[in-house]
Amino acid sequence: MARDDQPTSGGTQNVNIGTARGAFAFGQGSVANNYEAPQQPLNAEQRQLLEAVGKLCEELRAFVGTPETEELTRQLTGTRDEIQNTGQASPGRLARLRTALQDAATAVGMAASGAAVVQAVSALLGG
Repeated sequence: MARDDQPTSGGTQNVNIGTARGAFAFGQGSVANNYEAPQQPLNAEQRQLLEAVGKLCEELRAFVGTPETEELTRQLTGTRDEIQNTGQASPGRLARLRTALQDAATAVGMAASGAAVVQAVSALLGG
C-alpha cells in the first residue's frame, strides 16, 4: 500500500482531500467549473444581526482584551461568516453567541452596538 506522500508505481502521487468546497481539476488538460447556486437574500432579522455583529466587532477592538471579549470576538466572527456563507445563523451558533455576550456583559454594556446584537439574537432565538 502506498503512502499518500510517496509516488505510486505509475509515477503519480496519491492525493487525499478531506473536505473541499469549490471546483478542482487534476491532470493535464483537466477543466474545473464551479457552479454554486446564488446565495438567497438575507431576511430582515439576519441582515440586522449581521450589521450589529459587524459594528460590535469594530467596537470591541478598542477594548482591552480579556478571555471573555476574545471569545465574544470569535463568536461574532463565526456568526458573521455563517450568515455570509449560508444566509442565516443556526440556532446553535446563536446560542453560543448569546452565551459569549452574557460572559462579556461588561464590555457589551459599554459598547454602543452591544444592545443591538443582544436584541437581534434574542429575537432569532425567541426570547
